[in-house]
Amino acid sequence: MAGERDADADERTLKSPRRGEGHMQETRARVLDAVAAEPVTGPALAEELGVSRAAVWNHVEALREEGFEIADTGDGYELTGLPEYGGAAIEHATNADVDVEFHEELASTNARARELAVDGADGTVVVAERQTGGQGRLDREWDSPSGGIYASLVSRPTVPPAHAPAYTLAAAVAVTDAAREAGVDAGIKWPNDVLVEQPDGTARKLAGILTEMEGEADRVSWLVVGIGVNANTPAGALPEGATSVAAEAESVTRREFLGAVVDRFEALTDDLDAVLPAWRERALTLGREVRVETPDGTVEGTATDVEFPGTLVVETADGTVRVAAGDCEHLRPR
Repeated sequence: MAGERDADADERTLKSPRRGEGHMQETRARVLDAVAAEPVTGPALAEELGVSRAAVWNHVEALREEGFEIADTGDGYELTGLPEYGGAAIEHATNADVDVEFHEELASTNARARELAVDGADGTVVVAERQTGGQGRLDREWDSPSGGIYASLVSRPTVPPAHAPAYTLAAAVAVTDAAREAGVDAGIKWPNDVLVEQPDGTARKLAGILTEMEGEADRVSWLVVGIGVNANTPAGALPEGATSVAAEAESVTRREFLGAVVDRFEALTDDLDAVLPAWRERALTLGREVRVETPDGTVEGTATDVEFPGTLVVETADGTVRVAAGDCEHLRPR
């Protein structure tokens, strides 16, 4: 995942139009995919896309303004470099059918995603370079300096509300897999904190996930999964107990990291039966002594399993306890 992708080796085919976009945006995405696959002339692109040569030129210029390096060679337009981040760059890095709404600064990507969800959005990813009011689980403040990845995915799954926790677990798996591809030995603390264990037996937080939902008795109306990753966050900006991808391995190209997260999340949520096995394989909690603060009190014992849609099974001195939600603490290193 780390580093820039070789544009010459990016053999992409023309993608289908992205959900929710107008004709100009659809065409621009297809122009980008075409010039990334191989050099192509303006007339050939115009014929392929059913637009004028002038329209092709306008789209190429717009892409250049967004940071894409497109050379006008003897063989036609050729993509020679990509921006590190931004809406179009992230869309180009994912195979998922999503729209990316990118902001330099937002109070909260989840708050913006909720607004879009209420208005009927589906398959939208809200991304911010910086957040000024980021929030984690249990109303905790989430520091959001530049260099991190702050994104919220809007979806409208046809599942009952009781299944929503599985989407949180899927997001944790997706982030963990992207981190591992970047060279970070990450794992998951129940239910959704992505951690990196340290040589001294402690663990530092790499990423957090916050899921919000609105639904009726029998189905989810919309789901917002917020993801915050300390990607290239400067060491001095990390809160106590946190780490970053850059600190554990090396700096990553954020468009590629987030693209990998979105792709993996989509694959997992297309088959919810695959979520729990994947989560168990990446879990740091199972087999550990834990203390879980729940709305009904404290549960302490050995975490032995996780059951659908995300219930933690804890063996206590008084028997087996199943915890649907709570704040989990690992009591001692393995």
